[in-house]
Amino acid sequence: MKGRSYTFFVASSAPGKFRKIRVPVYVLHAIAILVVVGGISTLAAVGSYSRMLWKVANYNALRHEQDTLKRQYQQLQTTVTDTNQRLDSLQSLATEVAMTYGVLRFRPAPFQVTSFPQSPEAEFENSIEQYNFLVRNASAIAFSSGLRLMPSSFVDSTYTPSLWPVAGHITCSFGERLDPFSGEGAFHTGVDISAQYGEPVHASADGIVTTADSHAGYGRLVVLDHGLGVTSWYAHLSAYGAIVGARVKRGQVIGYAGVSGRSTGPHVHFEVRLNNAPVNPWRYLRHASVGD
Repeated sequence: MKGRSYTFFVASSAPGKFRKIRVPVYVLHAIAILVVVGGISTLAAVGSYSRMLWKVANYNALRHEQDTLKRQYQQLQTTVTDTNQRLDSLQSLATEVAMTYGVLRFRPAPFQVTSFPQSPEAEFENSIEQYNFLVRNASAIAFSSGLRLMPSSFVDSTYTPSLWPVAGHITCSFGERLDPFSGEGAFHTGVDISAQYGEPVHASADGIVTTADSHAGYGRLVVLDHGLGVTSWYAHLSAYGAIVGARVKRGQVIGYAGVSGRSTGPHVHFEVRLNNAPVNPWRYLRHASVGD
């Protein structure tokens, strides 16, 4: 038996001309299947393209949000850095004045200067708290009465950090400066003294070694406690010459000059702190170094 088929008559524009076309049923079924499959494929392609457009739009939105958050983070870091610079300057001045007049002479430090990294939000909150304390402290100093000067016996004693740790030129002074790494304004908490790599670094005064370890930015650091809240810091060392807990005398070797930490060349970063607040070492440095 022959298969079923459909016959189509096609009329031509010329008079009296017809064409007969016979199409088997299975061909029509195949064409119908192809049409259905093509339609489904087209719908799937349109849906996939729409999802791709949605993903691209969502990605662009997330990218824009990320850029916005990054800018806000950078602005927050800039604010924290500027606040900390102002805080260092104000803290140094307030503590030095307070110690000079005996207000904070026997009191513990109201807060500690830490070298451990903190989030920008925590640093900002900490800076605000410290700033508020200094404002209150400065007011108390201004209106206090019966102020007493520090005893001259301590100023002239061997516990005063008055000896130069190395013999060299001052390459960077205490106070505001341009950071050699970022090129931005920064508060320099000590003085930089030029030195040869490996040159012995001497204790500026009698004291006890409280730190002989690496700290962020300072590199290898030695800290001496001289009593009455006075400490001296010796940074960027190449090696240590003393251990924690040791009692040292003025002029004793406690380390060796180097380039550890954030340093552009061999030198010694020397700090003097009162109640952990940096003050200008020039008010103490009087005696020549041991090598002179």
